[in-house]
Amino acid sequence: MRQRRYPSDTTNAEWALLEPLLPEPACETSRGGRPEKHSRREIVDAIRYVVDTGCKWRALPADFPPWRTVWGFMARWAAAGVIGQIRDHLAGRIRRAMGKGPRAVATVIDSQSVKAAETVSKATRGHDAGKKINGRKRHMVVDTRGLPLMVMVTPADLHDASAAKEVLFRLRLMHPEITIVWADSAYAGKLVDWAKQHLNLTIKPVSRPKDASGFVILPRRWVVERSLAWMMHARRHARDYERLIQHSETLITWAAITLMTRRLARKAATPSWPRKPAPAS
Repeated sequence: MRQRRYPSDTTNAEWALLEPLLPEPACETSRGGRPEKHSRREIVDAIRYVVDTGCKWRALPADFPPWRTVWGFMARWAAAGVIGQIRDHLAGRIRRAMGKGPRAVATVIDSQSVKAAETVSKATRGHDAGKKINGRKRHMVVDTRGLPLMVMVTPADLHDASAAKEVLFRLRLMHPEITIVWADSAYAGKLVDWAKQHLNLTIKPVSRPKDASGFVILPRRWVVERSLAWMMHARRHARDYERLIQHSETLITWAAITLMTRRLARKAATPSWPRKPAPAS
């Protein structure tokens, strides 16, 4: 077993959360298959190392499994929808720990434009004239606690309102219980009527006060902006390097999974000291 030496490595508490959520190895199913040569935990640690440090796949340290093996697991789990299921399960556990229901009914949406590396094709990138960025745009939906529910990546030249139709359509299919979406003024206008008519979703734009100057914290919107900042803590997401858009979405989701497992593991490790009895009156 590889020695745990990197900050991105899973702790025992984190692995106890993740291991039951991964698909059953093929060799243990009725169809059968070749036994896996490398530990699932080493595969997960390698994926988290790439996301956390931003290194190339081919530059994985030698104590991890071969990069092609790690990349293959990442791509197969993403295509099978496993990563999204893990994200939703962890978010539900955190919400229950907060005294909330496992599924959110109110959400917040926003986008973030980032530069793209030369590995990103011309067909999947664009120029955001407002931000003056040539790259891709990340559209993220979170609950009112900032827990990511879904992420969609598009070329940066696609307007928020145009991309929101696809984002909200996917959101409605994945989370039919959601009723309201808070957003900025870019999502106002015809999109509000379209979402109400076709998806039965209420979009409530939160505009910047007219008399405000400088930085202003806006109600509701700051939650999703904070979540986008959390994703940027993983150096892989300071720039978009992925050739395929779906892999970019997957690695962003892995960053969110790492944040949630750390939060759950930290709470589980925190001792609950008994309170001192109140003095007798």
